[in-house]
Amino acid sequence: MSEQITLDKHIDRILIDPTAIQERIAELGQEISKDYHGQELVIVCILKGAFLFTSDLCRKITLPQKLDFMAVSSYGHSTQSSGIVKIEKDLSESIEGKHVLIVEDIIDSGLTMSYLVKILGDRKPASIKICVLCHKPSNQQQGIKIDYCGFKLEDEFVVGYGLDFRGYLRNLPYIGVVKPEYAE
Repeated sequence: MSEQITLDKHIDRILIDPTAIQERIAELGQEISKDYHGQELVIVCILKGAFLFTSDLCRKITLPQKLDFMAVSSYGHSTQSSGIVKIEKDLSESIEGKHVLIVEDIIDSGLTMSYLVKILGDRKPASIKICVLCHKPSNQQQGIKIDYCGFKLEDEFVVGYGLDFRGYLRNLPYIGVVKPEYAE
């Protein structure tokens, strides 16, 4: 039975369908489980965008794991980064001596992730790695290493599966490109 997908009025086209998303998350979960075999992992979900991705990814990682959350912003209500990163919610527990996997929805310029890696690195974890659902390599300005990447994208404004437009459209089951008239 094929899944019927309805486009939101803001969506120009579907870039990544729900099946492809779930297949890639399963692959990432296997890879992470293999790389951290025999170790405990602290998964740091970057709110709000990464919550759906993190939820599905955690179920595919076959390791002892703790889950914590951070909320940061550099976009506000714009479609472009302001260049200023603000921590809105910090971790609940210490990560000192622990293996940390930061899970993010999208890396665009890399500014936010670069800031997070520095802040969390100062807390003396055993290791920090980055897992991102979507990456726009052509926009990256900061030299950060992405350890696990779901999908590499062109420079288009995308929403769905946690990615939002002014707080909306996170609930779409796919990742879609926003129509040009809305992406301002």
